[in-house]
Amino acid sequence: MRSPLLDSSSNAPCLTTVTGPLPASAVRGPVLAHEHLVLDLDHAGDGGAVLDAGRHRSAVVAELAALSAEFGLALVIELTCRGMGRDPRALARIAEESCVAVVAATGWYYEPFHPWETAEASVEQLTEILVREIEEGIGGSGVRPGVLGEIGSHGDRPSGRESRALLASAHAARATGLSLATHAQFGRGGLAQLELLAGTGLPPYRISIGHQDLLDDPGTHRELAASGAYVAFDTVGKERYQSDDTRLRLLLALLEAGHADRALLSCDISRHGYLTAEGGQGYGHLFRSFLPAARAAGVDDDLIDLMTRRNPLRFLTGAGTDTATATATEEI
Repeated sequence: MRSPLLDSSSNAPCLTTVTGPLPASAVRGPVLAHEHLVLDLDHAGDGGAVLDAGRHRSAVVAELAALSAEFGLALVIELTCRGMGRDPRALARIAEESCVAVVAATGWYYEPFHPWETAEASVEQLTEILVREIEEGIGGSGVRPGVLGEIGSHGDRPSGRESRALLASAHAARATGLSLATHAQFGRGGLAQLELLAGTGLPPYRISIGHQDLLDDPGTHRELAASGAYVAFDTVGKERYQSDDTRLRLLLALLEAGHADRALLSCDISRHGYLTAEGGQGYGHLFRSFLPAARAAGVDDDLIDLMTRRNPLRFLTGAGTDTATATATEEI
């Protein structure tokens, strides 16, 4: 397995962002671990599940810039992948205009959103697609993905097509040194995803299991964390699916079980109606509402920094893959 990207001058871990390499040590503010800045999931035809690079970019930029100024937001892990309306050039513009770094993704979402290429292709063929994109860039944009995600499944076990996509993503992660974030529909199937991914030899600390705040099952969260995988509480503020009170209870249970170093937090903004310009909770709901509630419940600032900065950086850089990386990431 290839080592993560290292800075040639310092041998310290670097992130691959949409505007180029970024030393992980330069990220001094919080990270949103699972967001969308540009996407199109409009299967219903109503235009709701869209963040358009033209119509909505200025609102997205304004939100990110405001969060940078108010809370020091430093980085967004943008998990829009193949078949989700990904636009790498628009992501680069958003990063430049907001002065917030952005990591782009590659991979495949869950089956209803898979493009034609996954229908008959083998795991080996799908792996080749991903490795080529990671090494050469997305299309002709020159933008290289810095993470695999959000690799999806729905139900308690992945479908055959989803299994091939998950396996290919794991093999690509092993070949390139990138880490991998999943989409577990409504939080279900995370243990099955982990079993499949780790079975390829991909270490659990390079895996984030998504949407676990939608699953009211602290035992599953503990089992995922105990394996070394990251447990993503990444739909914060989506009260239609789960109350933030329940999310906080589940997070506190994970912290009390001693797994604060496995928690990732984000809001998963995936519709333009979620933007603050349209009256939604916005990308800042985590900082303006959920984290103050966590502080009131006894979560201190060091734990918040761990969950919102150090953990996502260690996830992206694969802390622990080798001595150099492990030593360097201790300083993040």
